[in-house]
Amino acid sequence: MVIGRFVEDPEVTTIDGSKEVCNVTLAVPRSFKNEKGEYETDFIRCQLWSGLAKNTAEYCKKGDLVGIKGRLQTGSYEADDGTKKYTSEIVVERISFLSSKEKSKEKSQDQDIDNDLC
Repeated sequence: MVIGRFVEDPEVTTIDGSKEVCNVTLAVPRSFKNEKGEYETDFIRCQLWSGLAKNTAEYCKKGDLVGIKGRLQTGSYEADDGTKKYTSEIVVERISFLSSKEKSKEKSQDQDIDNDLC
């Protein structure tokens, strides 16, 4: 299970003429600070299929906070220089929409206006 924000707008692509897939990256902040006293962020590739892919692309945008449940999948390929490269990604089995970055900004601005009126 991972909670993070979309780095880009989710987009669905069709492969083999019928399979729909959505590849996205989640920015996931670490729960501890580094030696400089800053929180670091991990960028995790995620893959959604079929209905999950379509719904995510339709309802989510860059910056939205989501929780995902899935399995870690590893793979490999041969790079142009002949070296073997390894990949890891989460194949998403379930996704929960937690909050919209735009809605959070609007709410924050509304609170600022309300505070100014008090």
